[in-house]
Amino acid sequence: MDFLGEIMEKRTLRETLHSGYGQSFDVDQVFFELDTDHQHLIIFENETFGRIMALDGVIQTTERDEFIYHEMMAHVPLFAHGDAKRVLIIGGGDGGMLREVLRHPEVESVTQVEIDQAVVDMCKEYLPNHSAGAFDDPKATVVIADGVDYVSETSDKFDVIISDCTDPIGPGEVLFSSRFYEGCKRCLNEGGIFVAQNGVSFMQIDEVSTTAKRLSPYFSDVSFYSAAVPTYVGGIMTFAWGTDNESARSVEASVIRERFEKAGFKTRFYTPELHAAAFALPQYVIDAI
Repeated sequence: MDFLGEIMEKRTLRETLHSGYGQSFDVDQVFFELDTDHQHLIIFENETFGRIMALDGVIQTTERDEFIYHEMMAHVPLFAHGDAKRVLIIGGGDGGMLREVLRHPEVESVTQVEIDQAVVDMCKEYLPNHSAGAFDDPKATVVIADGVDYVSETSDKFDVIISDCTDPIGPGEVLFSSRFYEGCKRCLNEGGIFVAQNGVSFMQIDEVSTTAKRLSPYFSDVSFYSAAVPTYVGGIMTFAWGTDNESARSVEASVIRERFEKAGFKTRFYTPELHAAAFALPQYVIDAI
């Protein structure tokens, strides 16, 4: 499909994630478009949400609401852990997750594995506010590689692993596989925590049940937490949670508050109280698990 031709003619981008239902964005200016070796990438300007990146017709991130997603994906596992020194990010080529992880003073090193160099390069140039210089931080190492191969082969160990992946279509599909989860478990330190983007549960409930089933052989505590991100339409977004530290999911808000205040940075969405509440799930998600 000629995405750019369609956009220039209609002056809109209609998201293609769900059949028969979706959202559309006015395209005020196209900054970049490329068919990479792995996927179709476009970055454009929208009056309401600022700069937006889409891969294969699916919205990945926007300047206006990215902080919700990135704060909840980074700070929940890191503050739940309480002493994470080494962090692995799979995906996250826009740099927003790296930015948030590096705000934690106890973190000594972050390895980011991204399959597509073009995504990193274009986001540095056209979405610079996402990374906010994080790629240049001496604590950060970016590896251009397949995430499944990396976790299956690396000899490094990590305290927290964040899978900031696309939806389970195209190149992102393997990051929802049992082989990937097995690899993540093998390179987690004792008491480590794994989290992953898991879609909008009301629209993608099969992803919840499938992920729960595939994670369960590798972790004694498997669950989900949630947040509502405006551009990921259809209800709450769920984040998969896997760990053998069964107390990590139920750390009291007062303890999280102490860790948060000690870290000494401000957030725009995340709070320790939201952290604790995020693990309370609606019944239809509980039933799917």
